[in-house]
Amino acid sequence: MKRMLALLLLCTLILTGTATLTGCSSGSGEKIYVYNWGEYIDPDVVDLFEKETGIKVVLKYFEQNEDMYPVIKNGSVKYDVVCPSDYMIQKMIEEDLLAEINYDNVPNISNIDPAYLKSAAEFDPGNKYSVPYCWGTVGLLYNKTMIKEPIDSWAALFDKDFIERNGYNGDILMINSVRDAFAIALSYLGYSINTTDEAQLEEAKALLQSQKPMVDAYVVDQVRDKMIGGDNPIGVIYSGEAIFTQRENPDLEYVVPKEGSNVWIDGWVIPKNAPNKEYAEKWINFMCEPEIALKNFEYITYSTPNKAARELIQDEDIKNSAVAFPPSDILDRCSTYHYLGEDMDALYIQKWNEVKSTQ
Repeated sequence: MKRMLALLLLCTLILTGTATLTGCSSGSGEKIYVYNWGEYIDPDVVDLFEKETGIKVVLKYFEQNEDMYPVIKNGSVKYDVVCPSDYMIQKMIEEDLLAEINYDNVPNISNIDPAYLKSAAEFDPGNKYSVPYCWGTVGLLYNKTMIKEPIDSWAALFDKDFIERNGYNGDILMINSVRDAFAIALSYLGYSINTTDEAQLEEAKALLQSQKPMVDAYVVDQVRDKMIGGDNPIGVIYSGEAIFTQRENPDLEYVVPKEGSNVWIDGWVIPKNAPNKEYAEKWINFMCEPEIALKNFEYITYSTPNKAARELIQDEDIKNSAVAFPPSDILDRCSTYHYLGEDMDALYIQKWNEVKSTQ
């Protein structure tokens, strides 16, 4: 009898233990699906969010706004929170793809500098659908030991005499992005980066086609490693990436050309078909905590619109960096992208495809 009771007790303990372990391993089952640019968040931040909320983060990545958009548009994959750029946010608002944010659930919006909320209102009137996450400029990164003459103009990408004189014909790293590539060409030609004039676009296309033989590769994220390693002497880069590269290679110089460029804002939005809007708002509120925004800034080196986080920056060189936080004389010659309508979108893409297919 004692052996029987002991056996029954052992079985009970095993079953109870198994149930306990099963419960621990399964957790609550709560998940949030986040669609973001590659390497655009500190992994520790993801871990901290999971620990604080108990919600598992499932991260997926895109390289261009134009890659992200059709995924959200067709709705075959449903994400809870996404991080597009300004003009794409405007497009998604106009196409009724986004849900309004309930700011009762995002009290940390108070940490965002009103200046950036004002800028964001240009593409999101009333700041109903997006919260600024990062911002920056598009510019040129060049190696001062590989290029003899100083650079202050987009001519460094197009002027064959200058390029040959400095010995980098065929070594240019050009941006693989429709709007950025055309903005560069349009700025150099003296036109608006938001032009809807087809003749101006055709001129910009011809300029980009003439540049193609001088290009080594069309890249986005890869420009960072290639420039750090000294594989190429010059490339188009986003300002946040430029900060990182200069830490790794002090021979690199970043410049926003005198003709002007793009100043952009990326923001968190919630797709209208998001399965877990409540989790999305928890995510956005968490990203706006000063310490969390600071961690992201220090990891990805893209400028933060979070004024409370900026006050926490200890490195005075970074805190006062003209690359991270450019002065007004640089920003005054930069413009934000606007959504230009479906027809113009198609025209830009068509002309970009014609550039890329040029032999």
